[in-house]
Amino acid sequence: MSLLSDVLQSAIYGRLSTDVDLAAIVADHIYDAVPAGPLPDLYVLLGEEAVKDASDQSGAGAVHDVLIAVMSTSDSFLTLKEAAAAIWAALDRSELLLSEGRVVGVSFRSSTAKRSISGQPKIDPKFRVRVEA
Repeated sequence: MSLLSDVLQSAIYGRLSTDVDLAAIVADHIYDAVPAGPLPDLYVLLGEEAVKDASDQSGAGAVHDVLIAVMSTSDSFLTLKEAAAAIWAALDRSELLLSEGRVVGVSFRSSTAKRSISGQPKIDPKFRVRVEA
């Protein structure tokens, strides 16, 4: 991970957990780890991340490919797609502010809609975030 991985995850969590449009769909069910006990019908899970060095002559930097899973215990993909679109809009709406360093850019990379091993729908939108220390 890069020097700013934790800071970036905090900024993404902060953005998503305060986004009104996303909250209208998933309420406050945004996690960075699967919670203990029964799961809500619909939730967002900050997930996997791949990081590559992007340092140059101007200083340290990294490119983060971040997966933000939208998961459900129901059988329909429609609400998951709405939540995934709200996540994209929230991350695209304005600059992510970090407590240190800065975000150079955020871009949508891809998304996969599939069923988990247990048959429940899941959507995995991936975003690329370029940061500088």
